[in-house]
Amino acid sequence: MAISSLRYIGTEHERGFGSTVRSRVHAYFKETGTNTKADARLVPKVIVLMTLFLAPLVVILLVPMSAWAALPLAILMGVGMAGVGMSVMHDGLHGAVSTKPWVNELLGGTMYVLGSDAFTWKIQHNGAHHTHTNVDGVDQDIDPPDLLRFSEHAPLWRVHRFQHVYSFFFYGLLTLVKLGNDFFSLARVARSGDARYKGRSFAQDLAVMVLVKAAHMLVFIGLPLWLTDLAWWQVITGFVVMHFTCGVILGTVFQLAHVVEGAQQPLADPTGVIHSDWTVHEVLTTADFAPHNRWLTWYTGGLNYQVEHHLFPGISHLHYPAIAPIVQRTAEEFGIPYNVKPTMMAALGSHVRRLRQLGGVA
Repeated sequence: MAISSLRYIGTEHERGFGSTVRSRVHAYFKETGTNTKADARLVPKVIVLMTLFLAPLVVILLVPMSAWAALPLAILMGVGMAGVGMSVMHDGLHGAVSTKPWVNELLGGTMYVLGSDAFTWKIQHNGAHHTHTNVDGVDQDIDPPDLLRFSEHAPLWRVHRFQHVYSFFFYGLLTLVKLGNDFFSLARVARSGDARYKGRSFAQDLAVMVLVKAAHMLVFIGLPLWLTDLAWWQVITGFVVMHFTCGVILGTVFQLAHVVEGAQQPLADPTGVIHSDWTVHEVLTTADFAPHNRWLTWYTGGLNYQVEHHLFPGISHLHYPAIAPIVQRTAEEFGIPYNVKPTMMAALGSHVRRLRQLGGVA
């Protein structure tokens, strides 16, 4: 099913929920005199997370140490790398940081420091995932490699019965695989005739992508090879450990919001219609988790408030804890299930059980 052919048609009651929740959230910002974009709280977060990501590399380059001593620093870099992706890059590429486009582009551009590509990410994430959440064949976040089955509508293989055991390993490959997959994503978008690619140059985009990947490799592999006594295989191991740590964190956080018990996976009918209002669809296919865990909210950039993020992606994650009670109350008033897992462990347990269900394990 082509993305452009999908339509959402809901009942008057469902449309009433959409208009009500939007008006109530906008009223909150008006009544409190709060800007929907980020405020000064984001500044120390950017500094801390970028430092967490890059400072360990500086230490490795300047302080002679063994490979065993450098390994925890590589893990720490992965933790910082994931934090930058969730709390800095993510809001920037959603245009949620500032009313000034250049500020959003600056923070969104941290994706290049992570070795990835902002344009193709926006096509896949902002476009397919946010517009058609949990729709099989359209949302690439539930369309992983064949060894993983995140959609109840995907083919079921015998190996899937063990996916609740091995899935987290594959999450760790997320950013490593993306280093190469970005090239295929760019080619696919360029060939598709997508209106968002109009006026762009494939050759120029490809050249920029090659330079970004090369710079990433130069900084995180080339510099340690040049400036330290670590063997080449030790440097490569550290690079893989950094990305693997980041991938496990990102993959887990992403899936706790959509591949858990209660998160629906509706299909369009043969005419391309999903029989639900889009706003209701986003609530039904998404879950919040650990909403009262302030540290987790800070580190994940509010991605544990996924319902609010999907309904209001242009609002900074700093405001999600304030608007979440408004969204939940409104959903309850309209009789729409609001899926929230109270703790991180509850969400992890729900995700594992859902993986077992999708793997055909009763």
